[in-house]
Order: sequence, then structure tokens, then C-alpha cells
Amino acid sequence: MSDHSEIVYLTAEGMDYPAHEQQYKTFLKIGMFGTATAATVIVLLAIFLI
Repeated sequence: MSDHSEIVYLTAEGMDYPAHEQQYKTFLKIGMFGTATAATVIVLLAIFLI
């Protein structure tokens, strides 16, 4: 059977959680910007092509 020891990522040293959180916040900002840009393009296409 496999060894079910302690989970490694919870006990790993050197995890930079503030950097992870900042990267996640940046990811969300880029996602929101991309979504807003796509919605704007779709609205403009609907206005000018109809």
C-alpha cells in the first residue's frame, strides 16, 4: 500500500503566500478587463452593424 503520510504542500518551507495572493489578484484584474473589453466590442458591433 502507498504511504499516506503528512501532506507535503501544507508543511513545505519557503511558500510565498503574499506573492501567490498578489498573482491571483492580478489574474482577476486581467480577467475582468478582458471580459469588459469583449462585452464592449460585442455591444459596439451590435450598435454599428444593425
